[in-house]
Amino acid sequence: MGSLVDERPPPVAKLVPKLPTYYSKLKIDAKRMVDTLEESCTWGNTPDGGMNRLTGNDDDRKVREWFIRETKKYGCSVKVDEMGNIFAIRPGQNNNIPPIGLGSHLDTQPTGGKYDGILGVTTGMEVLKTIHTNNITTYAPLAIIDWTNEEGARFPPAMLASGVWGGAFSTEYGHSRTDLAGTTLKQELERIGFLGEVPCSYEANPLSAHFEVHIEQGPILDNAESAVGVVKGVQSIRWYHVDVVGREAHTGTTPMDRRSDALLGAAKMTVETNRFVTEGELAARGARATIAVIESSPQSINTIAGKVRMGLDIRAPADADVEKVEALCRARFEEICKEHGLSLGFDRFWTSPALHFDPVMVQCVRDSVKSLGCEMELVSGAGHDSVYTSRQVPSAMIFARCRDGVSHNPAEYTRPEDCATAAEALLGAYLRYDDFLRRTNEGDKA
Repeated sequence: MGSLVDERPPPVAKLVPKLPTYYSKLKIDAKRMVDTLEESCTWGNTPDGGMNRLTGNDDDRKVREWFIRETKKYGCSVKVDEMGNIFAIRPGQNNNIPPIGLGSHLDTQPTGGKYDGILGVTTGMEVLKTIHTNNITTYAPLAIIDWTNEEGARFPPAMLASGVWGGAFSTEYGHSRTDLAGTTLKQELERIGFLGEVPCSYEANPLSAHFEVHIEQGPILDNAESAVGVVKGVQSIRWYHVDVVGREAHTGTTPMDRRSDALLGAAKMTVETNRFVTEGELAARGARATIAVIESSPQSINTIAGKVRMGLDIRAPADADVEKVEALCRARFEEICKEHGLSLGFDRFWTSPALHFDPVMVQCVRDSVKSLGCEMELVSGAGHDSVYTSRQVPSAMIFARCRDGVSHNPAEYTRPEDCATAAEALLGAYLRYDDFLRRTNEGDKA
């Protein structure tokens, strides 16, 4: 951890690039895969073709109930943990070891698309259906997982419930997160019937590994005309609350040189934040910084803003570059406050360090993707549930291209054939790792 600039050495595990004969003829059903995805978007879809399915709302309840019904048709029993995470588990040959998880999320942004998270869950479901309809019993049990509140759109922070499972947060912390109306996540899980009894932790409900399919949410695969890609790791991410406090005053009677305008100071901070990551070495190394949330008060047209809260998002492939951007922002924000008679609050409330995914898992993805004619490898610019599963178990991801790299938008789109390719890549990677576990535990005997 700490940087994604340098590669880990290649894995030395006993991996077989090609699938064993008893798995080699398995193929996903492309039409069934796309139909499942479309059906999952029955709840929470919007007139503009997008999705608005926030964690804990009634549409979230309905799609969870659908997920359980569908997975039970294909030989699964279901666990719901204290954070509402759903584990649909199909037995394997060796049920003394934990299942291999295929997971992502079904919650969306308020103005989201039909593929972010949803593609990951439904490709997992397609793998399940393919295995079940072909009467295959895999070596390890298989778990299809819907992680709660990955987006963090209603109950910040993001990746909350996988973070509790992975040990980054306590269950109490997760339950106590509130939305803008003051409702807690625990209250909403209880209301919709998904406040489960299984403890939310790796120790109480373990996995052997975790694969995740996700749309790239960027333009690299689309520009390369590659349907899928190998994700080597995830860049460093930090979120901050920035509070700027000035003094409310009358806009018509207060001279311009006698003002402590919090909103003016916030505007200058926004410009400076952008400058830090669009010039020089930080820009060349791929650092990003964004202020996308600004709340000012008292929201009166003839009163100078006295208080502003901003949301600052800083990202980079290396933790050290995130540190540097943070230091630049802190120093310049303080200068701006001094210039305008303002005070500053700077609170880092969420950190996700840079990480490499497990080399054996990545190699399984690499071999599967290569068998489909794709070889692109990239680093994720966004956080995902696999960030937190990787704290406890071997984890890896597959990216599917999305048109023009657009995400968190109703225009988000992944071609049906690319959805199917992503499912095929997931099937191949999962079966390779299942065979790896068999060889590890049983030797090379069939």
